[in-house]
Amino acid sequence: MDKQRPIVAFLYDFDKTLCTTDMEDYAFIPRLGMTPREFWSKANGFGHANRMDGILAYMYTMIRESEQRDLPFTRESLREMGRDIVLFPGVREWFGRINAFGDSQGVQVEHYIISSGLREIIEGSAISGEFKEIYASEFYYDGAGKPVWPKLTVNFTAKTQFVYRINKGVLDVSDDKTLNDSMPDDSKRVPFTNMVYMGDGLSDVPCMKMMRAYGGQAIAVYQESNRVGVEDLLAKGRVDFIFPADYSEGTALDQTVKNIIRKMAIADRLWNENVQQLRTIGGDVLPDQVGLF
Repeated sequence: MDKQRPIVAFLYDFDKTLCTTDMEDYAFIPRLGMTPREFWSKANGFGHANRMDGILAYMYTMIRESEQRDLPFTRESLREMGRDIVLFPGVREWFGRINAFGDSQGVQVEHYIISSGLREIIEGSAISGEFKEIYASEFYYDGAGKPVWPKLTVNFTAKTQFVYRINKGVLDVSDDKTLNDSMPDDSKRVPFTNMVYMGDGLSDVPCMKMMRAYGGQAIAVYQESNRVGVEDLLAKGRVDFIFPADYSEGTALDQTVKNIIRKMAIADRLWNENVQQLRTIGGDVLPDQVGLF
């Protein structure tokens, strides 16, 4: 890891974190002639009746309902639906501004998605190019672009594996061997202490708890509709900060994130100074000194 240019990684949920509702609600469900309540009730009911993982249940329901109505359901049709996503205020400008601030503090900022939604829809959104990697549920497609099998599913607890992938720099989901290989803490690409997870509710709690346990930061954003639930997360010590879902420059969210980047940049410089002093006197850098600050 380049100690002259430490990495600060922002990990985001997508639905109701960067956009205003579930991504399927914008274009996919209206094309079925259903309301979101009707679709999700059917998908969840199917899952419960068949003792099926909820993510697999909604992916299957998407295919089934589209086929019953003879509607196109391909990789490209899903990407087109991403154009209808409505982002929270300031989201489009957020990434460039935070990247530039990181540069001013001597750190490299990276952005990742960890979502139970569909990768294909996210890829069609206006911000898809901002992310180093998008981890989201995804179909495997045949030569005609039609889904034939789930390629990846990201349920709430499975989200945590992708935090470890980012930590070690093993981003290829097919590479489990390297992910599980032993690796010294000081050789990991992004220390947990340099991570910020941003979500909106209970589905993000496993990742938020990881952040708090390993020295990263957890932030929950809210709309009025979920404000009480997010306040409960703060009261129970499951997140570090909560803010309205407004990413505009000068908001409390913007200012706090910049303070977090400052803190992480300073901690990294102090760590390097400590290591240099130890090496100067011939001392060893002990495992428990990694991430000391």
